[in-house]
Amino acid sequence: MRTARAVLVGLLLSACSAPATLSELTTAERRADNGDTDGAITAYREAQGKCGRLRPPRRARAACADALLGEAEVLDHAGRTQPAIDAYLAIPARASEDPATSAIAVQRAGELQLRAGQIIPAWTSLWRVVTDWPDEGPAGDALRRLLEDGRKRDARALADQMATVLTALAETGVADNLVWSLADLTEHELGNPAAARALYDRIPADYPGSGLRDDARWHGARISRALGDPGGAVKRLRGLLATREVAIGTGSYFSIWLDDAQLELGRVLRDDLHDLPGAIAAFERLPRDYPASILRDDALFELARTQQAAGNHTKACAAITTLVAQSPDSKYRARRSEVGCE
Repeated sequence: MRTARAVLVGLLLSACSAPATLSELTTAERRADNGDTDGAITAYREAQGKCGRLRPPRRARAACADALLGEAEVLDHAGRTQPAIDAYLAIPARASEDPATSAIAVQRAGELQLRAGQIIPAWTSLWRVVTDWPDEGPAGDALRRLLEDGRKRDARALADQMATVLTALAETGVADNLVWSLADLTEHELGNPAAARALYDRIPADYPGSGLRDDARWHGARISRALGDPGGAVKRLRGLLATREVAIGTGSYFSIWLDDAQLELGRVLRDDLHDLPGAIAAFERLPRDYPASILRDDALFELARTQQAAGNHTKACAAITTLVAQSPDSKYRARRSEVGCE
């Protein structure tokens, strides 16, 4: 009985101490670090021949991904651009059950093709990432690269292609990125801010879990104000600010735009809608809700100006006193006379 237990313990310890990766992968990395490109490629190919036999399957996928991508990376770092491209493009056929690795490989191939001046092959590769693996992270990276490169070539054609692709991919992970990119092109290259705003508005409405949701609301508010629609700007800013309450309740993240939106809301209410009480409330809230914000002194100065405009001189100077106490190096300290508070 003791012998059986000893054997069992030994087997368990052996399983727990199994190497995290193939020895060939370690060898390949060491050779690559030493500048032995051909030796590294040989080791990576040896790893490719063994990785599929590993168990469990997830370990096999990880090792095979390292082996396949590693070979292409070594070729790229050695300046062998075309062999690297070929190696990356060969990966999807060899990793057909690993969409993440396939997407990474073709996205990297597209980047290399662009740098090599192979524009049509590059675009083919990058669009393939978007359309064939739309739920993988590299799809968003590929789309950003297409936007960056395409906006200086034929923005209209690129926008048309994005709109066409969006129809087919509207329910996939890359859809919000497509809408965002289309909005960007529509505003800046096609000069249609109203249409761009409509596209930005689709992101929080159609893709409420998108990481671009708050940015879209911010840009929608910005465009609304530029179009002479302060009410539309206020609506979008308040929609953005409402995410703070949700974040507090769920323990989620706070958008980087929240304090900017709070400050902008006050300015729109005061300057465009002439709602001084609403503006005062908005400016007062920023230092309270965002005590670490670098915009605290901006909010306090705007509060002082707004209180002065509302005929509340004492409250205006109280805001300036708080500003100086909290931010003694603020640029607004020298502007106290603008609100009659020396």
